[in-house]
Amino acid sequence: MVFDFISNEPPPWIQAKDWFDGQWQMRHSLRRIEDFALYFDLSPEEIEGFKGQGEIFQVRTTAYYAGLAARSGRDQWGDPIRKILMPQAKELEAGLQQMLDPLGERQNSPRSRIVHRYPDRVLFLLTDFCSVYCRYCTRKHFTGQDQAFVRSKDYEEALKYIQDSPSVREVILSGGDPLTLSDGKLKMVMEDLRAIRHVEIIRIGSRIPVVNPMRITKELLETLKPYHPIFMMTHFNHPRELTKEAASALTLMVDHGFPVMNQMVLLNGVNNHPAIVQALNRRLLYLRVKPYYMFQCDPSLGTDHLRTSIEESEAIQRELWGRLSGLAMANLSLDIPEGGGKVGLVPNFELLDKRGPQGRTYRGWDGVEANYINPAPELRQIPTDAHLYQGEWDQICQGHL
Repeated sequence: MVFDFISNEPPPWIQAKDWFDGQWQMRHSLRRIEDFALYFDLSPEEIEGFKGQGEIFQVRTTAYYAGLAARSGRDQWGDPIRKILMPQAKELEAGLQQMLDPLGERQNSPRSRIVHRYPDRVLFLLTDFCSVYCRYCTRKHFTGQDQAFVRSKDYEEALKYIQDSPSVREVILSGGDPLTLSDGKLKMVMEDLRAIRHVEIIRIGSRIPVVNPMRITKELLETLKPYHPIFMMTHFNHPRELTKEAASALTLMVDHGFPVMNQMVLLNGVNNHPAIVQALNRRLLYLRVKPYYMFQCDPSLGTDHLRTSIEESEAIQRELWGRLSGLAMANLSLDIPEGGGKVGLVPNFELLDKRGPQGRTYRGWDGVEANYINPAPELRQIPTDAHLYQGEWDQICQGHL
């Protein structure tokens, strides 16, 4: 099947030359209720959400992303894209679990812009600015203060921390959204990180390819390309976000040698259905983007109405299992609240009542049942050249925090 990606055309009052200009999109963000009223017939619940936005999280979206959401019609107020970008009165209600910092990032922050939860990698928060403030954001304790770039003192302290931490082999640039920064600023960051010899991999986490894909230019990618390996971590949640413009941005990144991986969040009323997840993942894979994570929504402030139950998420994953290529399967994962780190949620196909001393019994997704018998223990051998890599492994094991 060949997929068609439809252009997100401008509304009648905006010229195409402006609409398809990434800088214009950044300058003309929708921020006030009056801005949104130009695009949407606002519901009473949305109006109430705008009144309380200062209590939870500020509101911002690009005009381009607003253009993906239903603006009128019978089902407009239940539109999945609107649920992502539009504040709701439900955000102000007390939830079963409401946390300002659900991932416990502040307790794992040895410097103001560094989060160091895992021994071999750090988050480097370059900016707290996003071009769209998603209502389920897990970083409401940090994002949205509109500090375009980290202060010089904090920047230097963060670099020194990475330099002084030889166990750190991977730096994940996040925020906010790093791709809201200028090409020049990003080039400076790349130069500084590549001057640190033990940094092997750089990741850039960004929603820009979704909400302002015109920002992904050949000039940007040519600026970053000399600092490979750089992995681009995108954040598409719904197949409607994969427009012609987004597809072009993804293709440009892959063609410039950037491996692209996608992290989606399961969201109630947005994408919590196997038909939607498979549609998104197959289209991503067609564009050479690997579906990487399918996250359980974190219990951030004001998100109870957007969260799915763990049981529902597991059921969706089980429905997809075996019916989709392994390439199109994302890892269903949950971040343990209060900084416990990620855990994978995988359907259990073992028949526990049939487990024996020599093997296990499984029933697959399509009902096929069979035993897997372990080899005899006395056949086990240690590879003769394991000692060549033991030093590397020892360093990794000793790099715990």
